[in-house]
Amino acid sequence: MSKKTKQELENNKLSKRLRHAVGDAINDFNMIEPGDKIMVCLSGGKDSYALLDILRQLQASAPIDFELVAVNLDQKQPGFPEEVLPTYLESIGVPYKIVEEDTYSTVKRVLDEGKTTCSLCSRLRRGILYRTAKELGCTKIALGHHRDDILATMFLNMFYGGKLKAMPPKLVSDNGEHIVIRPLAYVKEKDLIKYAELKQFPIIPCNLCGSQPNLQRQVIGDMLRDWDKRFPGRIESMFSALQNVVPSHLADTELFDFAGLERGQSLKHGGDLAFDSEKMPERFSDGSEEDESEIKIAPQKAERKVINILANKPKTCGA
Repeated sequence: MSKKTKQELENNKLSKRLRHAVGDAINDFNMIEPGDKIMVCLSGGKDSYALLDILRQLQASAPIDFELVAVNLDQKQPGFPEEVLPTYLESIGVPYKIVEEDTYSTVKRVLDEGKTTCSLCSRLRRGILYRTAKELGCTKIALGHHRDDILATMFLNMFYGGKLKAMPPKLVSDNGEHIVIRPLAYVKEKDLIKYAELKQFPIIPCNLCGSQPNLQRQVIGDMLRDWDKRFPGRIESMFSALQNVVPSHLADTELFDFAGLERGQSLKHGGDLAFDSEKMPERFSDGSEEDESEIKIAPQKAERKVINILANKPKTCGA
């Protein structure tokens, strides 16, 4: 096998793996429904480019119809190349809207020199995006956070916030008006890096937040990457833990009735066994050889019909 052919096979496996991971997340959490108009938040980074690209692939083949509109928030960051995103979006034929709001000056004016800008910048950006989604009549807001972002958020909350909390793949906005989805929830960041190189997305670096020294999220990210190199499978196991929560073996009295425990009571997850035997989660294996028809969908409530986003569009008569 030639080097070129081998690389083409690897690229196909990567594309299929990402498509499956996104499709599984959409199915598991019922992220996309017939008739949805999805606002894809596009920052110019590798994650949001990949999100839009994969959603477009699914839009072309899925058995349901949904719309996509790309939205970029131009925060008037000095040196931001304003022409890059419109040029790219027009070249691929995606409807888009560029929202211009000078949040950069606001953040710099309000915060003292040396303070990290992420928290304030995020709040300002979120409010603008919610408003834009309402103006565009969008039913869902898609963000480009991936598996590693979700785990990093969990550790940030544990280490600095005193909460066992991460980023949910699907949630309702604070004002209750919007559904926010994260279709990349099952996707590894290292796969997104490879995919961005493969697709040659016109990446726009963020000099506002990513370059800040001593950024807590960066420190956590470095920790996770180090673990991934030194302890293969640890990241997969940690993410699997987010989907296997055992309230009776934690210590939150709001989630479990510890005060009402009685002798002889049977617990759903067993009694005093503190550590379960090691078992590697299967969801995050490459699965590159898996046929799409074999992809398993988590059981849903009977009253809600969920359509497999990875299935193909039905053939029209005479086609």
